Amino acid sequence: MSTTTPSRADIADWRPEDERFWASTGKSIAYRNLWLSIPALLCGFAVWGMWGIITVQMLNLGFPFTQAELFTLTAISGISGATMRIPASFLIRMAGGRNTIFLTTAMLLAPAIGTGVALQHPEWPLWVFQLMALWSGVGGGNFASSMSNISTFFPKKLQGTALGLNAGLGNFGVTTMQIVIPLVMTIGLFGAFGGEAKALVKDSGWIFGKIAAGTPTYIQNAGFAWVLSLIPLSILCWWGMSNLKTVSPATGNPVVAFAKITYLYSLAFIPSIGMLYLYLPAPTGLGLLNMWVAIPLDIVAAVLMMRVAAFGAMRENVEKQFAIFRNKHTWSMTALYVVTFGSFIGFSMALPLAITVIFGFQHIPDAAGVLQHTLKNPNAPSALTYAWIGPFVGAAVRPVGGWISDKVGGSIVTQIISAIMVLASTAVGYVMLQAYQSPTPEQHFMAFMGLFIVLFAASGIGNGSTFRSVGFIFDRQQAGPVLGWTSAVAAYGAFIAPVLIGQQIKAGTPQYAFYGFAVFYAVCLVLNWWFYLRKGAEIQNP
Repeated sequence: MSTTTPSRADIADWRPEDERFWASTGKSIAYRNLWLSIPALLCGFAVWGMWGIITVQMLNLGFPFTQAELFTLTAISGISGATMRIPASFLIRMAGGRNTIFLTTAMLLAPAIGTGVALQHPEWPLWVFQLMALWSGVGGGNFASSMSNISTFFPKKLQGTALGLNAGLGNFGVTTMQIVIPLVMTIGLFGAFGGEAKALVKDSGWIFGKIAAGTPTYIQNAGFAWVLSLIPLSILCWWGMSNLKTVSPATGNPVVAFAKITYLYSLAFIPSIGMLYLYLPAPTGLGLLNMWVAIPLDIVAAVLMMRVAAFGAMRENVEKQFAIFRNKHTWSMTALYVVTFGSFIGFSMALPLAITVIFGFQHIPDAAGVLQHTLKNPNAPSALTYAWIGPFVGAAVRPVGGWISDKVGGSIVTQIISAIMVLASTAVGYVMLQAYQSPTPEQHFMAFMGLFIVLFAASGIGNGSTFRSVGFIFDRQQAGPVLGWTSAVAAYGAFIAPVLIGQQIKAGTPQYAFYGFAVFYAVCLVLNWWFYLRKGAEIQNP
């Protein structure tokens, strides 16, 4: 059998830039791997992000934890997923695409089932739920390996489109999770095997409106429901995907490849646990570090852990991939990817919080003229009804951004969306300020949502443009690891944005968070122009 036969798991001859090879053989193999990669990545995003919805429902069901304790679950899953992306960006070269995507998709079964079991026991201690949130980070890590893998299958002229489709449709995991979880909680999906329902203590909701207190709720289905898709998807990935031996020449047999993946993923938990212990307040941790110290410390620890712990042929592979850190364009593209994906995932996590806190209360001055934010707003919009719209738009336009960038160039598209994000984030800050000083904040809600949708749309299009730029700027050996690394750093937006916005809301100055984002976008706009658009730039990527 020819090594280029589409059904072959290990492919030795791979020449996507050869137009005859691409048309006769490569195209069908590449798209088969892409169409299997997308739903696997979607489930990864869903499992990673599910704690944002689960914690709201734990509160509504009267679980015996404070809001601050429940917040640690979202923080833990966010940081764990970002840290897991650092080793994940190196897995394709070391273990092969088919081996990696199959195993990392199957790995999601553990946090999905474990979370379902834990949620049936409100009396269990907080650390059990924190462990499940930590484990859910595997889903966040999978993005880096998925993008590294798909980048190796397509010619440079199609990189933006292919990576935009993979990431954009994969990112629908955020929206899918926000819609599916509230729905499956309302039904006994697994009959007697799924456990008993619990009655809501407070009103809840989903995209079509409110769910009244007293309604039977199967919160455990938030975890169990993903088993229905993860098992068939894992099987399909194993039988349908391919390892490219030109990219992954020394994977070893599947058992050896699985051991490498498990070993490196396990290592990523160590810096995550250590940093969280130093960052989170008592009783979970010591509360010694602030966010801006903890995150760089976590990144450095994860990178050093990989370098020190790798051995044998694995060490050689890690050393080769570490070459990306000597390239200045790795760092410029990392900053630009924070603008796009970091904003998308950060705002996805922060939007429910912002809607609830800013529009859920009336902001009325007391006798001394000091604004109070404790009186519930009877006309408040429901976060679960609207929060999914922004991520939906951002994910939907992501493939469009890749397609446009393939036509006109990645950096010019990045430049335009960065300018739009400077203006939109400044405007969001102003509207938040107006709403947070109003006894009827709902009057500002449509402007708030409209501007947020502009931010999501711009970040989604920018995701596609930065993917195309990476494929243009770096060679085939480095493009995959660079995509993985930049996505790892940007994923910390899942933690930074909610914390920063929450801190500023608590201080009574929510606008400052968005004014700060606008300044960062403006700096990156100049950076993009300097490296890729100005006359005389080392790499012209129009």
